Amino acid sequence: MMIDCIVADDEELLREALVAQLREAWPALEILATADSGPDALEAIATHKPAYAFLDIRMPGMTGLEVAMALPEVSPATLPVFVTAYDQYAVNAFEAGAVDYLLKPVERERLDATVRRLQGRHTPSMDEAQRRGAVLDQLNAATPASVVSPLVWITASAGRETKLIMVSDVVCFRANHKYTTVVTAQGDAVIRTSIRELLDRLDPRLFRQVHRSTIVNLAQVVSVIRHDAGNGSLRLKGREETLPVSQGYMSLFRQM
Repeated sequence: MMIDCIVADDEELLREALVAQLREAWPALEILATADSGPDALEAIATHKPAYAFLDIRMPGMTGLEVAMALPEVSPATLPVFVTAYDQYAVNAFEAGAVDYLLKPVERERLDATVRRLQGRHTPSMDEAQRRGAVLDQLNAATPASVVSPLVWITASAGRETKLIMVSDVVCFRANHKYTTVVTAQGDAVIRTSIRELLDRLDPRLFRQVHRSTIVNLAQVVSVIRHDAGNGSLRLKGREETLPVSQGYMSLFRQM
C-alpha cells in the first residue's frame, strides 16, 4: 500500500530540510507536494488526499491548526502531524489528544519515533478522531494572535495616478503575474505586494484566500455556489461576475 504526504512550512530552508529528513527516515513515503502557506497546504490536501499532512503551526493565511480543523471536510482520512517550536504546554496537549508532533529543530531520533507511530496507525478510530477535534479546538483557542496590526490602507497605482485605498473598501485581491490587482467598487488598481505577503497583513476575520490567486473581503460576499466537482464560486455585492473558490477553501463557507 502506497503511503503519501504533503509538507507545509513557510520557511523554505526548514521545509526542504524536513523533506530531506523524511526521505531518509521513511524511503517508502511519497511526498506529493509542499506548501509555504496554510491555504496552499489546504489546497494541496484537497487535491491529493494524502495519508499525512506535516503542518507548521505558524503559517500565513491559515495556521496549521486551522488547516487541520478543515481536514474532516476536505480529506477526512488525512492525519495531521504538527511541526512546532511551541512550549511544553502544546506538547502536552498534543500527547493527551493523540495528535502527532515534531519539535523544531527536528531531531532524527524523534522523527524515527514519529515514523514508527504513523506506520502503525494510519486509520484513526471514531473516538480518536473526536478526541483530536476537541484538542485542536483547545489549541486553536490558546494560540496567541499575531501582534502585527492588520493593514488599514494601501497605496496602489492606477495609470499615472497613485491611489490611497482603504482596505475595508476592497472587494478582492487578484494575483496577476508579478503584481496584484486590487478590486474596489470604484475600479481596479495595481500593487507590487504578492498575495502571500498580503495574507500576513490582512485581518483574517475579514479577508480569506479562496483560490491560489484570490483573496476576498468576506463582507462583500452575498452567497456561495457549490459545484458538483467540490469547488464553488462566490456572488459579490453589486457585481455581476463571480469569484471561483477552489475545493480546498470551500470549508470556509460550510455555514453559509
